[in-house]
Amino acid sequence: MPARSDTLVFLPAWNEEESLPAVLDELRSGLAQADVLVVDDGSTDRTAEVAREHGCEVISFGENRGLPAGIAAGYRYALEQGYELCGRVDADGQHPVEELARLLERVRAGDCDVAVGSRFASGDGFAPYRYRPSGARRFGTALLRRSMKVALRRPFLDSTSGMYAANAKALPVLAQPYTSTAPEVQAILRLHEAGLRVEEVPVDMRERASGESKLQGKKAVMVVLTIVGTLLALDRFRQR
Repeated sequence: MPARSDTLVFLPAWNEEESLPAVLDELRSGLAQADVLVVDDGSTDRTAEVAREHGCEVISFGENRGLPAGIAAGYRYALEQGYELCGRVDADGQHPVEELARLLERVRAGDCDVAVGSRFASGDGFAPYRYRPSGARRFGTALLRRSMKVALRRPFLDSTSGMYAANAKALPVLAQPYTSTAPEVQAILRLHEAGLRVEEVPVDMRERASGESKLQGKKAVMVVLTIVGTLLALDRFRQR
């Protein structure tokens, strides 16, 4: 199907039948000009059917392949279809459409190649410390933040954010297969290595509309420690 817009918004989704209708309705209302793609990651509920009922393009995996595969598929579709702009939001209702629209406008205006919505950046009317992770997440966030500063040689406060806007120049980088359990972190590192301009933009996010995060407690800590080890190994490799 030929693109009717220069902008694609895609949503990786796994068993998001309950939250998806409201998210898609919000996208249609707030970004009516954009094409919408749902990447169905082998869902066992009606995720794919709900997306089609809402007029979305759908890529369905035959089995659950994980978030890294879903993200790569969305960006690859945007690249192959020749979109000038590509946005990504989660299917669980955390990402307000007006915030994504701001990111897309920053990229369209040429302020950056990629805009990443940040829960932890402040400024432009967004208060610092408006989000306070608790327990294991607070520890993991602090550790990851320090490691990203080492890897990028500059601060990056919310490297696991799933709210993105990117231009066509960034799509070949973002569409490559991901090998990390934290594809967003890998994406930022790739964009940095490619010399593309990545801007962290303060946004407000909501709680999930339904379900619960797969990364909690000890699992979240282990993922962060794996990422940190990868980042430190990268830094040592650069210094050789």
